[in-house]
Amino acid sequence: MSNRLHQQRNRGFVLSGLGIALLIAIFLSPFASSDPDGLDRVSEDLKFSDKALEEKPAHKLPFHAVFDEYAVRGVPEQIATPLAGLVGTLVTFGLAWGAGKLLVRKPGRPSDDSLSEE
Repeated sequence: MSNRLHQQRNRGFVLSGLGIALLIAIFLSPFASSDPDGLDRVSEDLKFSDKALEEKPAHKLPFHAVFDEYAVRGVPEQIATPLAGLVGTLVTFGLAWGAGKLLVRKPGRPSDDSLSEE
């Protein structure tokens, strides 16, 4: 199989996966349960939720001004959660793609190990 065909198949696979992830993030996120997640539920059941910090560490991060829990601030409620899902999926994909580009060696390039053996 030629390298070009292999690249086209990989690109199609990645774009298909990204498309499916975006569809799920946008169209299924509004149906997510509003019940507390696992850790919140356990803290309520074991009655230590009142020991939580007054100001959460996440509130000090720069993106807290944009996001509120699983929604985007300042956007109508009907699209706030799907928009947050869209942004979160794209950011996660971008970070994974960037890490892959940095960590995976291109074929034909000498590795650092082969250079040090000379």
